Amino acid sequence: MKLHAQATTNSNTVTGYGPGYIEVNRVRHAGSLIVAADAPVQPWAVGGVEQLSAADFAPVIALGPEILLVGTGAAQRFLAPALAVALASAGMGFEVMDTAAACRTYNILMAEGRRVVGAFLAAAPTSSVPTTGALHEHR
Repeated sequence: MKLHAQATTNSNTVTGYGPGYIEVNRVRHAGSLIVAADAPVQPWAVGGVEQLSAADFAPVIALGPEILLVGTGAAQRFLAPALAVALASAGMGFEVMDTAAACRTYNILMAEGRRVVGAFLAAAPTSSVPTTGALHEHR
């Protein structure tokens, strides 16, 4: 399902996602990512939600987002309360949702010109994943 057209040729737009990958501007990236509209896509070497720490968000905070979207994989998982407090005290709004919803929301906010950054945990890979370039989760 196509969700949103790319806003400009210079903006990073999530064009697909699925188990074990996130696709930005039709380039597939394995694993977790940090994505901002006007910055290079960065691999995000983190474990699961339970292992996240404030230090894991240093590269996100350095991008100066107005809004941070945290994609927690295949299902929505909440951050530890101390981590939520640390993010809130960094002076940005943040939302936590499953990665599919976070990718869709990132595209919408980015197209509106908001300073949004997505910190997306890739969903665990499965054995059979079809490949296409459209913005949708492959099952």
